[in-house]
Amino acid sequence: MRFYNGSHTYFCGIDLHARNMYTCVLDQEGRVLLHRDLPTDPDVFLKAIAPFRENLAVAVECIFTWYWLADLCAREGIDFVLGHALYMKAIHGGKAKNDRIDSLKIATLLRGGMLPQAYVYPPETCSTRDLLRRRLTLVRQRGQLLAHIQNTHHPYNLPTPKARINYRCNREGIAEKFSDPSVFESISSDVELAGHYDFLIKDLELFLTRKANVHDPENFYRLRSIPGVGKILAITILYEIHDIARFQRVQNFASYARLVQCEKSSSGERLGTGGGKIGNVHLKWAFSEAAVLFLRANPPAQQYIEALRKKHGKAKSISILAHKLGRAVYYMMKNKKPFSLEAFRMS
Repeated sequence: MRFYNGSHTYFCGIDLHARNMYTCVLDQEGRVLLHRDLPTDPDVFLKAIAPFRENLAVAVECIFTWYWLADLCAREGIDFVLGHALYMKAIHGGKAKNDRIDSLKIATLLRGGMLPQAYVYPPETCSTRDLLRRRLTLVRQRGQLLAHIQNTHHPYNLPTPKARINYRCNREGIAEKFSDPSVFESISSDVELAGHYDFLIKDLELFLTRKANVHDPENFYRLRSIPGVGKILAITILYEIHDIARFQRVQNFASYARLVQCEKSSSGERLGTGGGKIGNVHLKWAFSEAAVLFLRANPPAQQYIEALRKKHGKAKSISILAHKLGRAVYYMMKNKKPFSLEAFRMS
């Protein structure tokens, strides 16, 4: 957990919503100088904080509406702090809770150096990262359509397609196997929609690959030097990390990527693990996928995982491999070197 402890003359806490923003400004002594509800209008906000612009810090909780405010503060030269939503227990644990109270609590946490920080992605990469996540949603929706096509064969005791229907050419004639008109229409709709998803996803992947080649071509190709890591996994890892320098240690990176379990203990007694939802779920997915693909046509990796499987079991051995790949990526990007299987085996 990182706390913001910058020194400022004024501290602004905002409880941000889609159409309004309850704004609270404190001075160094904790006196309330501004405390009112404002519309989410840049001009209105800048006019309200104009008397306190000199050495001002603005803080807001990390929800889906913060992009425009971060960009505005960056353009105006105002320090912007993004609060980590899952760590801000002082807001969610109060006896009373409303927008006025929340904005005061955010400003107070900021002033006291106790506001847990989340990472603020720069606008030039933030939108591409969101597009990459949207692509994953489309892939999953396409997978649901294909699964429905596959599973519909079982109630009617029909043989399932022998060829993989994730390829467009293997879906021809599938709907005609069903004699019932309603089932025929259902499967035809699935096939038609899956075809549209094919084209959409292909176009998105081409666009994202071009963006990665422009944004950070060196790290993009370094990541693709890992056996089994293709363009999409490399782009996912690249944009979800953005800047490896923001992680001081490899342990911080492994925790952020959800590759380790955090222990809870008190008075020398282990109480279990926690924090399973804190971190980047997309990096967790990417490294889990990379661990499985890393084993394909890779005899040294297969020997390594077999030794782990005998000691820890199948599931945990894959998790250990994903963790090891995460550490490898950290040092690859930090030291600007491609993947080395020999170094990976020795680490």
